[in-house]
Amino acid sequence: MALLDLAEFTSSLPANGALIGLDPGSRTIGVAVSDPTRLIASALAGVRRSRFAADAAAILSLYDGRACVGLVIGHPLNMDGTSGPAAQSARAFARNLMSVRDVPALMWDERMSTAAVTRAMIADDVSRARRADAVDAAAAAFMLQGLLDRLREG
Repeated sequence: MALLDLAEFTSSLPANGALIGLDPGSRTIGVAVSDPTRLIASALAGVRRSRFAADAAAILSLYDGRACVGLVIGHPLNMDGTSGPAAQSARAFARNLMSVRDVPALMWDERMSTAAVTRAMIADDVSRARRADAVDAAAAAFMLQGLLDRLREG
């Protein structure tokens, strides 16, 4: 299964089942998961990048452990909507992951997710060390929640 657009992704999903969201950064892949009814996204983990095979195995273990039915990968577009090196890298990561496991997958705009999460953590007086550990998974949850909200809107 190739990467799907929103309509194809939605129609390929069962009525219930969790979605997993990924924010593929250069050092860490933030991972978030929704509840089975797809109302709430929660930060789950950060997978430290190493070899792709190890990264994929860690992600798919989380996917299976949470009985997920679809995968949402953050697409870091430029502010003007164009695709830069980070977006190209995220698409390559998604294609490689799809070659390991054929699941419904969607690239979802994640512009400003890391910045929004970082601002919220600073406002909550989260220490710099704690922010470094939590920001990637929180950004994945922020991005996944955006998709869940869109799905509820129809």
